Amino acid sequence: MDGLNEFRTVRVAEVLSDFRTLQYYIAAAPTEPPHNEDYYTEGWAALRQCALDGQHILNCAADVTVPQARGGEDEQAKAELKQVLLDAIARRHEAQKIYLRQAAAQRWIEYREQVLQGQRPSSSNRRQLRACDEQLRGELSQIADESIYQELQTSDITMGRWTAEDPSLRAVLRWLRARPLTI
Repeated sequence: MDGLNEFRTVRVAEVLSDFRTLQYYIAAAPTEPPHNEDYYTEGWAALRQCALDGQHILNCAADVTVPQARGGEDEQAKAELKQVLLDAIARRHEAQKIYLRQAAAQRWIEYREQVLQGQRPSSSNRRQLRACDEQLRGELSQIADESIYQELQTSDITMGRWTAEDPSLRAVLRWLRARPLTI
């Protein structure tokens, strides 16, 4: 026994709390535009996809396959906590990615409203609206797993959290790939 199971338990609780907070923000974001003709625009489509993705990461089953550990009860608890930590960190990672995509789409809505100034799309503002769409696409393309992982890790370290046994980005991405989209 290495005596770190208390640290592992606290770490899991911290990450799950972060995930819960992200899920709250994801669920609170709008998905329906005020004007029906805007339903299929890029930003609103992105927001709806974020809501679906947020629901998926919340609902996907946990991996409960934990290898049998040698060394007794404490070693088995260690193995289980490490598996739960991987699950929690992977969910938090994906939720952060969804949250960042949502934020980009919400900025798109603000920019679009500034362009439209209460009017509807027309030939006179088409170029500006296209620029809004291009900006959204650009922002979405900048959201990368490597930077999300690094930002979350840096934040955890800054907050003084125990991160000694956090799974690698590779392990997180492998966990996410093993959860097929069911929607």
